[in-house]
Amino acid sequence: MMLIRVCNGKEPKGVLYLYALKAGVFTKRRFGFFTGIADQLGTGVSNILANEKIELQLEEIRQYKTQLEQENRYLKEERKKDRLPADKAIGRSAAIRNVYELVEKVAASDATVLILGETGTGKELIAHQIHDSSPRRDKLMIKVNCAAIPANLLESELFGHEKGSFTGALDKRIGKFELADNSTLFLDEIGELPPEMQAKLLRALQEKEIERIGGKGLIKVNVRIVAATNKNLEEEIVAGRFRSDLYYRLCVFPITLPPLRERREDIPALVSFFIEKYAVGSGRKITGIAPKALQKLKAYSWPGNIRELEHLIERTVLLTSTSIITEVSLPSKNKMLFSRPDAETQVRSLADVEREHILKMIRLSNGRISGAAGAAVKLQLPSTTLISKMQKLGIRKEHFIDSGKETG
Repeated sequence: MMLIRVCNGKEPKGVLYLYALKAGVFTKRRFGFFTGIADQLGTGVSNILANEKIELQLEEIRQYKTQLEQENRYLKEERKKDRLPADKAIGRSAAIRNVYELVEKVAASDATVLILGETGTGKELIAHQIHDSSPRRDKLMIKVNCAAIPANLLESELFGHEKGSFTGALDKRIGKFELADNSTLFLDEIGELPPEMQAKLLRALQEKEIERIGGKGLIKVNVRIVAATNKNLEEEIVAGRFRSDLYYRLCVFPITLPPLRERREDIPALVSFFIEKYAVGSGRKITGIAPKALQKLKAYSWPGNIRELEHLIERTVLLTSTSIITEVSLPSKNKMLFSRPDAETQVRSLADVEREHILKMIRLSNGRISGAAGAAVKLQLPSTTLISKMQKLGIRKEHFIDSGKETG
């Protein structure tokens, strides 16, 4: 047997083993010959390793480039959007001051925040204030509107995908979780998240790691979550449309925003801000609003909250030809639009009613399905039929297990 070191110069790369069936085959002359071969192998191995290292470095550069490009796009989109700056919060009412105090307390931590409130109350603004007051303020806050993205694309949007992982995946995509690494991820309209994505989001929050579609490994992420919704998530849990375990994971630090009708004393400041904003934008010289018109605004119920007020002022500025706004055109009240539907007027599907009734019976049965005290007996159904209906309606254990015992 002959052993020859494989080196690249003086740097060892391995050992070349040569075997012969007969003694005396390996001579000094052959040793020199094989040493030359080993040197060539050492050079080849070094080149392969160097190329692999270069490819890894190029891949890292490509990832950083993609991330920077996406961050740049987000930054440009953010600059196009108008929002109240975090250092110029509008309103000093007791209700909104309480919100500011909660923001100040939670901002410095990494706690998950759930922002609740009616549509148009400024949930995204509060999310920005939390981020801008946190240690993560130097990085861009990443936003995802869970209601605006089709369910079949939401997983790729959140977690990313590898090239060729599905039809249409022509390039690798970095998801919002990776983009928000060491920053804040704002999940708007979280109540609209499809059921199949709720489990995947829960796992990402619990394990602090994600996996791209078509990926071969897990990716650790350090992301602070701020979520928002105008839905009553507890009602959604009862109806079987939202996971209770995800709700408790998100509702670490809830902040409820007051509707504008509960902070009417802030209306004058908000009106002044929006008049200045849209007067400058439209090139009009409007300096204020008449007391009578302002009183009219303060008396209105504002079902669309601050967003409705902003749009009304924008329209009024465009219609005003004097330096003072003397008249505002409030929308006529429409009970079908502005009133909350009660149990008698709300239009619901038969499946929703059946799902809710089955869940109610299971909870009254302490989570039991079969047996003398089970939900099947109360519903006068065979237990196999009830289980089949539960599967069809998407009723799972986590929808009722918090209220009782294990199913029977």
